[in-house]
Order: sequence, then C-alpha cells, then structure tokens
Amino acid sequence: MKENKEIIINGVNIRPGQTINIDIAIARLPTHTLIDLPVFIKRSKQPGPVVLISGGVHGDEINGIVTVKRMLEEEMFDPIKGTLIYIPLVNVYGFLSNSRTFPDGRDLNRSFPGSNKGSLASQIAHIITTEIIPHIDYGIDIHTGGRMLSNYPQIRVDFKDKMGLDLAKAFGSYFIINSPHIDKSFRKEAYKNNKHILVYEGGESMRLDDLSVDEAIAGTKRMLQYLGMIEGDLQLKESLVINESSWLRAKISGIFIPTVKLGEQVKKGQILAKISDPYGQVKVPVKSTTNGYIVGLNNLPVVNAGDALVHIGRV
Repeated sequence: MKENKEIIINGVNIRPGQTINIDIAIARLPTHTLIDLPVFIKRSKQPGPVVLISGGVHGDEINGIVTVKRMLEEEMFDPIKGTLIYIPLVNVYGFLSNSRTFPDGRDLNRSFPGSNKGSLASQIAHIITTEIIPHIDYGIDIHTGGRMLSNYPQIRVDFKDKMGLDLAKAFGSYFIINSPHIDKSFRKEAYKNNKHILVYEGGESMRLDDLSVDEAIAGTKRMLQYLGMIEGDLQLKESLVINESSWLRAKISGIFIPTVKLGEQVKKGQILAKISDPYGQVKVPVKSTTNGYIVGLNNLPVVNAGDALVHIGRV
C-alpha cells in the first residue's frame, strides 16, 4: 500500500488520522491587531489525494466563504482516504473592508508566487505558495462575479489541463468554461507545480446566493467521490461545455433592462436587453451576436457606454 506522505504546515506535522486547525500569522493591522490565516485540516489514516477547498481569495466574494464555512460547521465530508485542507477566508483584509483587493489595491489572485518581503498581497501569496501548494494534489477555489455582475454556477478550467478537465466533469456544474491560466494567478502557480485547481464561479460579490452555494457543495461532493475520498455512490451531473465566451458591451449609456435570465439559451439576433434614456425618448436594443448561453449578467440598472452587459458562452 502507498505510504502517507508527510504534511507539515507552519511547522506543524499533521499525522494520518488527525483533524487539526492551524493559524498562520500574517501581519498586524494599523491598530496592531494580529491577523491570522486559519487553515483546517482533516486527514484520513489511509493514504490518498490531498485536496484544497478555498474561498475568499477576493474578500468581497462572500458565497465562497459561506460555502467552505458550511462544509466545516456541518462536517459534510469525512475522508476515508487522503486529506482535505480548508481555507474559508484567504483574503482577511479584503473581507474586513468589503473589498476585492488589499488596502493598497493589489489583487491577491495576480500576486503569485509572491514574496515574504513584498506587499501584503505578495506576502500572503508567498504563504500559500510555500505552505499549502507543495502539499496538495487538487483544489477547488470558490469565487463569485464582481460587483453587480452575477455568474451562473460554472467551473473554469484550462482545457489543455486534461486532469483538470476530468475533475471539472466530475464536479458537474451547469457550465464548464474554457479558461486559460492567467499569469500570477493562484491557479497558474499551482499548475506550474503540477497541481490541478478548479475555479468555481457562482453568484455576485457581497450577496449570498443559495443556488451558487448549494451547487458548489454538491459539485465538491461529486468530485471527492470521483477521487474515492468520501463514501457514497457517484451520481454524475452532465454539464454544458463552453469552448469560448465573450461579453456584449453597451453601445450607449442609459438605463439597462435585461429581458433574459442567467443560464438561458439564446440565438443570434435575439434581443437580450434594452437601454433607454431616463425620459423614454431613446430606446436601443441589445442583440446577441451569436448562439449560446447566458453565463454572466450585469445587474446594474444604469450603465455607461462600454460597460460589460451580458456574458455569452458558446459550445
């Protein structure tokens, strides 16, 4: 039988069969209040894959934080082999300020591999790169759309990553979207080290969305069953595979009223929304330029020319 590999995080050796919580000291607020990065580990006595489940890489993306929190507090997954590493809230600073980024405006997901002498975002990226990534085999990083931008539940994976694509199909969200690795992102840094991380997107930042949370939990369960880490019969869910996607943008400024919903199938030339002036004198239709599915939608009632309005995925 394959032996359990050694897992040491922040100087703590997590032994087979242990469930342990580790607080990694990050830095201090200007008030000198210490900020920790809490990491929760559940390790089976039997060897197997190590899977990271993370939320809150962007501090205002609350759905991911709540998803991982629910997994922990309801003790949803008890591994019969391998190890689960949970990090519910990666970007504590953004969470405290209801912000996607750090106080200096830096995006953690564009700061990898980081440096222990760099910006706050760079320092936390360095901690993840050195303390977490070396131990994992796979991961699920849970995100939402941006401010006033909703994403229908979807998995984003680089289709060149065959193992990642297999995991995405096992996860089974509504959509699987081809998303090449982005420089300095968490996902690309992991992939450079032969680790495979899926990015789950669902809902909108600063808003809780039950569908997105429930789908993230259900997909995680399917993936862990696929890997043989938890008990239960695997019931695969068929996903629509989106090979490419693009945003329709506003041609004029005004009041934006969509006539389609997230997840809906649309046809080329179909009217998806209307933009009007505040007085009802000007009305401009927003038409689809292709056949596809609505994978993302702007919820802002007032838009400016050039704003992203509708995200359409093509199979």
